[in-house]
Amino acid sequence: MKRSLLGLFSIILPLGLLFVGTNRANARDDDDGRGREHHDMKRVGTNDLQARSSYQPTVHRYSNNRWILFVGHHALGTNPVTGQQLPSFNRITGKNEPNGTSILDVSDPRRPKFLVHIPVGTPVTPPATPTNGGAQFVRVCDGSTLPIRDNKVYMLRGFANSAHEVWDVTDPSKPLPVRTVSGNNPVIGNLTGTHKNWWECDTGIAYIVGRRSADTGWRPGNHIMIFNLADPANPVFIRDWALDGQQPGSVIPFPFNQQTPPAVPSIHGPISTGPAGGPISLTGATGNRVYFAYGTESNGAMQIVDRSLLLSTPANDFKTAEVGRWVMSPNWGGHTSFPIGKISIPDWEPNEADKVRDFVVVVSEETNHECTEGRHLTFMVDATTEARPHPTANFQVPESGGNFCSKGGRFGPHATNEEFGPPFYQKIVFVSYFNAGVRAVDVRDPNNPQEVAFFIPKATSNTDFRCKDNNIAATCKIVIQTNNVATDDRGYVYIVDRANTGLHVLRLTGDAAKIAGFRDDD
Repeated sequence: MKRSLLGLFSIILPLGLLFVGTNRANARDDDDGRGREHHDMKRVGTNDLQARSSYQPTVHRYSNNRWILFVGHHALGTNPVTGQQLPSFNRITGKNEPNGTSILDVSDPRRPKFLVHIPVGTPVTPPATPTNGGAQFVRVCDGSTLPIRDNKVYMLRGFANSAHEVWDVTDPSKPLPVRTVSGNNPVIGNLTGTHKNWWECDTGIAYIVGRRSADTGWRPGNHIMIFNLADPANPVFIRDWALDGQQPGSVIPFPFNQQTPPAVPSIHGPISTGPAGGPISLTGATGNRVYFAYGTESNGAMQIVDRSLLLSTPANDFKTAEVGRWVMSPNWGGHTSFPIGKISIPDWEPNEADKVRDFVVVVSEETNHECTEGRHLTFMVDATTEARPHPTANFQVPESGGNFCSKGGRFGPHATNEEFGPPFYQKIVFVSYFNAGVRAVDVRDPNNPQEVAFFIPKATSNTDFRCKDNNIAATCKIVIQTNNVATDDRGYVYIVDRANTGLHVLRLTGDAAKIAGFRDDD
């Protein structure tokens, strides 16, 4: 969870939304969007992120009203046409650095300021090339909201595929190690996989994704390792969690035992709503729940878990805490499961019952290039009856709207934003869509999701190739690959690019802006 309790409570107040609208209206655009494809969404600012392939942006509001963006990067790759390692030069240090975590000051969204890059591995002097590194995922919490109640700011990140670390980012320009690989004391090390974590900033409970090198008996893929990071310097392991059938000594259950070969989907990532009555539940989400997405792009499931039972039942019990699950078609997987909570369905207002429904947005990730597999979708799943969640609608971008299958790279959904509270929660969900940029989806009636805005960045000299066949250079195309999206309380939207194009800071305009409570100041 990215938002502090103080920030979350303040934006719940009616005056908070007015403050958000006023701030955003005062920022003038530095670009009119020409040369880009867009509708009711406009660029405010950019940063090239040193031409590093980017996975996850996380924006955090500091107590001094600074807005700091943390960007997790993929491991360094190679140019598929030239075979050369992709750019790794840090203009601040003068070194070639393995990819890690970039930190930027976005207090002025028109001019994002690059502060520091924390590499995963050892920087080298050019022309030497570094190791690949990689720290795709990042979460940030204030010590003032964690049970430790100090005045620091902490960052949790992956370290390649081998560990998870905590850094002190109280001064975002000068990060300090807390539990790190270089200090020989990571939160957890000796892993053979890492992925997307979730950290509850009010309780300190962290749902860490990975796989220990010493694990025996587990079926393939990552699983959840739950830690108490209430004091980030002293992590306490609580238990493992997975979809029943992946853990040692288990039996693969129906329907996963019906496929060839039988396989239980592994975790992609969790989202927790924290304890009942906590700050997230005040936004309209169902509290005391953890939503787990399994399978990523195939053989998927979305699982709803009772958080209290998850943390209190025996470590070898992988059944009691489960409240319900939606088993997806084998063609689709669970990448993101974002609970948008209890929503009153507008068209059902005359009905005498069941007008308020509880929804989860579930994304199946597109992983292939140029439509060489079936189409992936973003599902609106009605989880009001938690034991029997069911999709009632889906959202997709029509290929014919941009000839996306022939543009190169991936065309399809990847992830949603994950922020709770105003200005967008329960109104607009943003979906990163690779070569179709970012799409803004009106979810006020989840049974009829409607696209209200989109923005597709323009490729730059940094944008990398994507190949239909990595062995045939003629199939490689330079193409945008919008990977993930985040938002802040001011109403700005942050997208980062998998193909090295960098960061774009956006805002809604026109009718889309009005949905979020902003005036149309296009």
